[in-house]
Amino acid sequence: MPLRDHFHPPLSRNRHWENLHSAWANALRDHLNDELLPPEYFAEVRISVGDRVEVDVATCEEGRDTGSGNGGVAVWSPAKPFSAALDFTHPDLFEIQVYREDGGPRLVAAVEFVSPANKDRPATRRVFAVKCASYLHAGLGVAMIDIVTNRRGNLHADTLGLLHVTADDSRIGAAELYAASYRTASVDGTAALEFWGEPLSVGEPLPTLPLWIAPDLCLPLHLEAAYERACEKSRIGDD
Repeated sequence: MPLRDHFHPPLSRNRHWENLHSAWANALRDHLNDELLPPEYFAEVRISVGDRVEVDVATCEEGRDTGSGNGGVAVWSPAKPFSAALDFTHPDLFEIQVYREDGGPRLVAAVEFVSPANKDRPATRRVFAVKCASYLHAGLGVAMIDIVTNRRGNLHADTLGLLHVTADDSRIGAAELYAASYRTASVDGTAALEFWGEPLSVGEPLPTLPLWIAPDLCLPLHLEAAYERACEKSRIGDD
């Protein structure tokens, strides 16, 4: 089943993209747990669709020490602070996490599905990119899937920018839609980022990506088969 545009009519009027993301993530999780992962590994889905966080910041007047009446302990108030506005957010999360049971669950890989809210402004794009960069810095394998057609912004490029990677000979750095996979590796004793990726197009099939769960073990992430199953379960047909 070729990729559809889930963010514009006619499909967006009849089906919710959140359901597709959820169904796709669950189909990939089932595929990993049922067919691909060794017995000591397991995959889970994490989904959270959040709103902007409202933070009330209280400033203190420049005051003086006063007796508390509680054993004569003085209550100290700091001087009035400098204040700056913050753009805190609860980023949308559509993620598959892969764990290894190694004396307790240990996170080894993550599959990230991009949502419109992840791309809607610089703050949310940076939060998403920081998470992916942090995973890679910790040695996790990461996959990123962006089929969002109603927002612009390339989170692959943002992630590479945070990692100070300036050379990108792939075709996904300037793509509107794409699927990519990453890992950190040692090349001649130096840490290096390795990544694979394909631009995506509405009406075209989806690729198979490598998902690295250990330095010497990667699994084929069959995006097309899982997407087809998600569409079928959501009664999204070919018409």
